[in-house]
Order: sequence, then C-alpha cells, then structure tokens
Amino acid sequence: MISKPNRLFVIFFLLHVQVWGQEKTVSDTLPTRDLGELVVTATRQQESILKAPVSVEKLNLQAIQQSAQPGFFEAIQNLKGVQVITPSLGFRVINARGFAHTTNVRFVQLVDGVDNQAPHIGAPIANSLGPNDLDILSVEIIPGSASALYGMNAINGIAHFITKNPFDFPGISINQKIGINNINSPDSESTPFYETNLRIAETWNAKWGLKFNGSWMQGTDWHANNQQDLNPLANRTTGLSADQNPGADRVNQYGDEASNRRTLTLDGIRYVVSRTGYAEKEVADYGLKNLKGDVSLFFRPKEHLELSYTFRAAHQNNIYQRTNRFRLEDYRIQQHSLTFQSPKIQFRTYLTQENTGDSYNIRSMAENIDRSFKSDNQWFSDFSRHYLEASGAGMGVADAMNLARSLADQGRILPNTPEMAAKIEELRNINNWDIGAALRVQARLFHAEYQQDISSWLLPRNPDLQVMYGLDYRTYIIVPDGNYFINPAEPGENLNYWKTGGFIQGTKTFWQDRFKVNAVLRLDKYLYFEPRLNPRLAAVYTPSPQQSFRFSVQSGYRFPSIFEGFSNINSGGRKRIGGLPIMSAGIFENSFTQASITQYQRAVQSDVNTNGLDLAEAIRRNEGLLAKTDYTYLEPEQATSLEGGYRAELLGGKFALDADLYLNRFRNLIAQLDANVPQTSKSDSIGYYFLQNSTQDLYRLWTNSKTVSLNYGGSLGLSYNFFKGFRLGGNFTYARLSRQTRGDGLEDGFNTPEWNYNLSLGNPNLYKSLGFQFNFRQQAGFLWESALATGWVEGYSTLDAQLTVGIFKNLGSVKLGATNALNRYYYSFLGGPKIGGFYYTSLTFGF
Repeated sequence: MISKPNRLFVIFFLLHVQVWGQEKTVSDTLPTRDLGELVVTATRQQESILKAPVSVEKLNLQAIQQSAQPGFFEAIQNLKGVQVITPSLGFRVINARGFAHTTNVRFVQLVDGVDNQAPHIGAPIANSLGPNDLDILSVEIIPGSASALYGMNAINGIAHFITKNPFDFPGISINQKIGINNINSPDSESTPFYETNLRIAETWNAKWGLKFNGSWMQGTDWHANNQQDLNPLANRTTGLSADQNPGADRVNQYGDEASNRRTLTLDGIRYVVSRTGYAEKEVADYGLKNLKGDVSLFFRPKEHLELSYTFRAAHQNNIYQRTNRFRLEDYRIQQHSLTFQSPKIQFRTYLTQENTGDSYNIRSMAENIDRSFKSDNQWFSDFSRHYLEASGAGMGVADAMNLARSLADQGRILPNTPEMAAKIEELRNINNWDIGAALRVQARLFHAEYQQDISSWLLPRNPDLQVMYGLDYRTYIIVPDGNYFINPAEPGENLNYWKTGGFIQGTKTFWQDRFKVNAVLRLDKYLYFEPRLNPRLAAVYTPSPQQSFRFSVQSGYRFPSIFEGFSNINSGGRKRIGGLPIMSAGIFENSFTQASITQYQRAVQSDVNTNGLDLAEAIRRNEGLLAKTDYTYLEPEQATSLEGGYRAELLGGKFALDADLYLNRFRNLIAQLDANVPQTSKSDSIGYYFLQNSTQDLYRLWTNSKTVSLNYGGSLGLSYNFFKGFRLGGNFTYARLSRQTRGDGLEDGFNTPEWNYNLSLGNPNLYKSLGFQFNFRQQAGFLWESALATGWVEGYSTLDAQLTVGIFKNLGSVKLGATNALNRYYYSFLGGPKIGGFYYTSLTFGF
C-alpha cells in the first residue's frame, strides 16, 4: 500500500497537461449546453436543439474539455435524465428512463451513425470500440424511445458520438494520462492507471482527408467482493442464520449458487448446504488493457458531398457482466464502414466482426475448480459423514457444520497458487460450462441503410414541408461453438438472424416557423416475427427565439437479440435456452416455475423440522404449491411513450432551463424464467423429484413478462452564467415504476433510483487562464433485480473536481482532477465492484 504522505505527494504532483493542437480553446465562456446548438439525432436532419421534437441532451466540445471526469464517456453521467452504472473501471453502461441492465439491449450507441454493439449480445460494450478523447466532437443523447427513426431496439434511448473530421480539425495531438485508484481499498493495494491517446489528421487539395486515432489503456479494475448473503432464509427453521448459514449464496462468491446446493437430512433435520466456492477476486484477473484504433479516409469531390471509409479495431482485457460476470481476455472486435453523404442522400454500410478470444465465465470457473478436486456427490457425502461424526461427539450444530465443511474441503485448490493458475488455464479452454468456463464466440454483423430527402422534387413549391424516407437491412451471423450457440435448423452451419425495415418522416412548419409538426412511421420485419409498426407524432411550438414547448407520442418495439432468441448454454447444471420455438419447443409445456419449487421445498423443510411430519406426509401436504409454467415463447417488447417538455434561454442568454415529463407503458418485457422439468413422467412421484436439483432438469428460459408496467417521471435542468464567467448548473431526475399487475416473478428489473441530482460550479477563466469545475452527484437507493443478484443498492453521493490553467498562450492547459474525490466507496448496482476515488492526470502535445 502507498503510505498516506507518499500518496498525497503522488496525487499533488500528477499534473494534467492538455495541448489542444487541433483547435484553439475558446477562453471566455464554457456552456455545457447552448440552446442555439445544432443537433442531428432527433430527426436525422440538422436542426436547432431548441426546435428538436423530443428531449435531446448534448455535450459539446468545451463541456467535455472542462468536465471533472477523465474522459468524455464518464462525463455523460452528468447529463439530465441519464443513468450510468459501472460494471468495471473500463466498462460503463448508459441508460435512461428505467429498466437498466449491465448489458443494456434497450439502449443504442452510434459513432457517426454506425452502431458499435457487440454482435453476439446485441448491445454496446461501453466505449471499447468508440472514439478516444482527442477525436470526440460532441455527444447527443435522446433519453427515451428512438425506435421510430432508428429501429435497432432503441426503446430506452440512443447515444450518438460525433467525431472530428480532418477538414475542420487537422493536426497531430498526443495525450498521456496517468491516474491512481484502489486507494484504501479493503481488497487491493493502490494501483496506477495509464492511458495514451493519439490523433493524426491531414488534408490535401481540400478534397482528400486522412485521420488516424490510437488509444492504449492499462490499469487495475475495482474489485467486486460483496459478501452479502442472497439466501439468508435457507436454514431459518434450524436457527442457523447470518455467518452460520451453511446454505449461504454470497453475491460475489461463486460456486455456492442454487445448482451448488443440496438439502441434507442430518440427525432427522433437513439442512440446506452450499458448496464453498471461491470469491471473484480469487479466480479473476483484475488487470485492464484496451488497445484500440481507427483510420478514416475522406473524399470531398465538391462542397457538401463526402465519401468516407473507416476501419476500427479493439483488443481488450477487462471484466464484463451480463447474467454472470466474465473475464474478457484477448477479446477482439473490428469494424469496417463506408459512408456517402450529400444534402439529400445518405448511404451507410458496415461490417462488425467479434471474437471473444480466451475469455471465460467467472462463476463457471469457480464452481468447476471446486468440482475438479471433488465431485458434488462426493463432497456432500463427505460433509454429511463429518457432520454426523462431530455431532455424535457432542459438538453443537454450528460448530459441527463448520468442521464438516473444513474437512470436506481438505485438498481443494487454494487461491494464489501455481495449482490454481494451472487449473484456470485448463478450464478456460473447456467450452462447456458444466465442466469448464470458456467463452468462445465468433460473430459478425452486417448492416446497410439508405436515406433520402425527397422534399425538393416531391413538393418543390412548399418549402415548409420536408419529407424523407429511409431503408435498412441487418443480419447477424454466428459461428456455432456447441456451447453458447448452436444452429437448431442446420447443425454445423452458421446461424443467421436478419431484419429489414424502413421509415418515412414528414415535417411541416406553420405560423412563420413558430409551430412544427413531425410525423414518423417505421415498419420493421425480423426473422421469425410478423412485421411491426413504430409510429411517432411530435409537435414543437416556439413562441419566441428563446423558448419552446414540445410534445410527442410514440410507440416502439424491441425484438429479441440473437442471444435471447438462440442461446444454448450449459451453466452449472442449469441450461439457458433461447425463447424462440425453434430452440425451446416442449420445455415450456412441461416445466414448473423455480419460484413455486423453492416455496414447496421450504414448506416441506418446515413441516419436517418444525411440525414433526415425516417426509412422505410433508410431500403430500405441500405438493399443491408446485405450479406449472404458464409462460411461452418470445414476442417483441412493446413500449408506448408520451412526453412533454419546455426549453428556454432567458436573461439575455445567461439563464437556461430545460424540463421534461414522460409516461411509458411497457408490455411483453423480455426476461428470464427459471423453470425445471422433473425427471419422471409419473404424476404421483413429482413431489419427490422436486426435492433435489439432481432429480430435475434445470432451465433458464427467455420469455416475456405478463406484467404491464407503467413508468413515469421527469427531469429539470438549470444553468446560470453570472459574475465574470462563473457558471452554476444543476439537474434533477425523477423516475418511478408503477406496475398495473403484480406477482409476475420475472427479472424485468426496473433497476433505477427514484431520484438523482447533479450540481456543478465552474469558471474556465477564474484568473487569466486558471479555471476550475466542481460537480456533486447524489442518487437514492433502489432495488436491483438480476439473474446474478437481487437486493437493495444503497444511495450514494460523490464529489468530482478539476483545476486547469492555460499554457503556451492558451494553446494547452494543465489540469489536476479527481472523481469521487473523497474516496467514499459505493456500489452502483448489486453484483458489481465497489467504486472508490480516481485521481488522474495527463500530458498532451499538439502540433
């Protein structure tokens, strides 16, 4: 550990030098939002943010440079109405308006109009393939459904990252960031962080442009070591609880989950006992590495006409989370895109290729290390024998349990040993999660889209009416690996999942451009599903150039991702099956819900342990609790949204206000259902077969929630520029879930704090070129529901700060910054890491 005096010394002298060689810094103002700025994401056409028909949040270049966060992606969390969760230091997930998840398939990320998702999961992988901090120009976010224009399942929102082109931003800049994290962590020594960024841009003859970006990041992740028990009532009837609970299921302890537990009858009492498992930090490497880069070639034969080609690639080692937590190792993704743009026509096509390399499932790794030294049958037999011996010798129940576990664990592989390292290397190459842990997926995504503005030739005499249309096609191609994916229709062949669609949009202005109506109708067709319509109707009233009112109503669909539709995973005794009929035919019809089975097992245990019934009688008494599954095959999710908002810039531009209110109605939310099939067809034996996992076939099925959910909320953002460049800003976001029906039991978790707010104070020119920025963020506690862990996440608050000073005649700056500067560790969600302070610096040269 770095001593406190030395730590302060290191932090104090780590300076941040930024030389913006590609553009001169504007030194008089720093608005994080200018209502006169232009945006393109709301309607796919350039327009004033004041007249955008839906809510749009924007980070411009100045706001990004002056942010207290180390990079633009982290700065997004300060925007109004946006929620960011942190599965890893190198992996953050953006969401808006509820139903968040560590793999957010309901939120889309675009880079210059190109979707940068990982094909096999159908969701973005943070900024792994996105632009670096030297190349980002602005960020536009639509919080709420954007399905009508974009399809692609954007029912929670869309983030559009817009980069600098070489014609407007030529030059060379090199950036070296240095940071430190894990200070005073209970699980790690303080660790350094490094990030190098490079940008080169050049033009020739005003027609040709070339741009190259590179980035290298290395550090150590936050540790996930939450030991909260998710199964505290397992042995309530025996008096064993808290640390004495032998059936504990701890959040970041893997190998003690439901598939690793058994109910043992010992001295006439039924006890739930889990295998010991391993903590995540004992089987996962927390080292972070990300090498990424892109090269683009631009051709402008004449003004407003551009053809460009971009190649992006990334190589990553990181912690990633979806249903389980994964170690991404040697993970590779690359993308080729070709774009043509003119005032009337846009065409774009791209190919994304993904290879998971030597990645592995951390949970499967832990439980199969345990099983590699002793099978479940042998371990539970040994545990029972040692317990009975200790109990027979007069030892108390709790002590006998502890001794039995210690003796049954003799010979297990110990963490941080050569034997453990060798076993991890062995299991990471076994592509079956019942006996290994490998994640071996190769996937591709091909997309093509065409967009045309037909206003001028369709209605040449009506300039107040604009009409445009767009068409797109997309296909996912998966190489079956035999574990994660199979091809159920053509074994051995690649798995294909395609969609096609299109939209038409009309915009009409009235009353000298003070009133605008925007209508969009989109039609999407996915393989295995009937076509679905996504309409949007929006209106904007601008009574003056400084204020506007907006209203919109729209509906959107989210179709199942390829993972939700086609997964075929053996995972610790429970098989996860895609929800399409081609994958799960016959399972839904014969399965019972895990919730009813758990209730039944606990009732039998209580009757035997507390009421003195024999096992057969207890089974007969409680069999009625077992419930067959009434869920069925996947259908698309549907969201209907109403939104209203007001924007204004008052007091001569010094005071800005933006407010919105919304109401969403969700149907058929896609979720996972634990359901089991008894290994018997005899109805009078079912009760016996549901007493143990070993006599059931365990499934986790993708299906739709039967709950109809209402989600409502709003947000308010304010900013005030006052005395000599000081700027005070803040925003407040409220989100609430109100279900119309209850008792669904599926994992369609809302996973969103009821409220959060941000406060900021800054001045880029406090004294000459000396500037500063403070940001205070606080959010309420909330219920987190997921397959990995369900429980309460405590609210938290953080303080971020930075200090800058201009150098080299204001062509650069020196900056010292910190996020969570008070180093108060917190969880952003259950199952993820505990996040502490991050203190950063960098050195940049521009030419």
